[in-house]
Amino acid sequence: MESGIALQLAQTLLAVLAAPLLMGWVNACRAWLSNRSAPSLLMPYRQLRRLFHKDVVLANQASPLFRLAPYAIFACMVLAAGIVPTLMNDLPFSPAADAIALVGLFAMARMFQTLAAMDVGTAFGTLGARREMFVAFLAEPALLMVFFTASLIARSTALPTIVDVFAHQRFAIYPSLAFAAVAFWMVSTAENARIPVDNPTTHLELTMIHEAMILEYSGRHLALIEWAVALKLFTYSALGIALFLPWGIAPVGDWTGLPLALAALTLKLAMGGFTLAVLETLNAKMRLFRVPEFLGTAFLLAVLGMLVHFLLEV
Repeated sequence: MESGIALQLAQTLLAVLAAPLLMGWVNACRAWLSNRSAPSLLMPYRQLRRLFHKDVVLANQASPLFRLAPYAIFACMVLAAGIVPTLMNDLPFSPAADAIALVGLFAMARMFQTLAAMDVGTAFGTLGARREMFVAFLAEPALLMVFFTASLIARSTALPTIVDVFAHQRFAIYPSLAFAAVAFWMVSTAENARIPVDNPTTHLELTMIHEAMILEYSGRHLALIEWAVALKLFTYSALGIALFLPWGIAPVGDWTGLPLALAALTLKLAMGGFTLAVLETLNAKMRLFRVPEFLGTAFLLAVLGMLVHFLLEV
């Protein structure tokens, strides 16, 4: 039991510490693909350190919710990263690793962020919060449909069971997962404020979604939010690996497979980060009014995956 708790803590700590590195890798790949000098892979760590050493500036009308929100958002992302299987499939938190509960954690973090954005009463904060809820209203049903497609195959909504069925039981080709994988990529770009839904490097307030909600934050509060953003990207990447590329995750009780699982996770994250950078380099940010078409397509693809499962795989 003690070894399982230690591994659970190690997996969570790995996600927390490696998340800024993954963000730095994506930024470096984008710079290389744009024929620019790439920043250091450790640049996100330096930015977090700089922000943690700065003083916090608060608006006069900021309520306790505004101060609490960064800690709550970061805690939700840490908990979400801890329940997604990344190294081994048998952990003490495995009974809580339910796909629907994971969506609830993402929704709770979004709730704190949008409420805090509206708390101060600035125009851009409220505008960003409304846009964030608009995107979430379209993205969450599509994400649930993706989970339901995988759950119908594994006959369970528990992520460890889904990983065990896809990675450690007999090999099978599921056409429904192809539709679900494309839908998951579309949802993940929207949920992580990436191109084509949002531009994480933009400085134009009128086109911001996520960045508009954190304009009033500074110091350690901004550091926690930026860290939570990187952790969310890591969690979605690990979730995509667990659902669609679970090979390499150690099965229950196979402690000798941990080095291979760590190497496989590193390779998959590196390839996923490079692919994300390529897609962001080739695409441009779409207009906000085209986001419903984009996420509506994701929802239809996820539903189509469920229909394909019932028609061809049952």
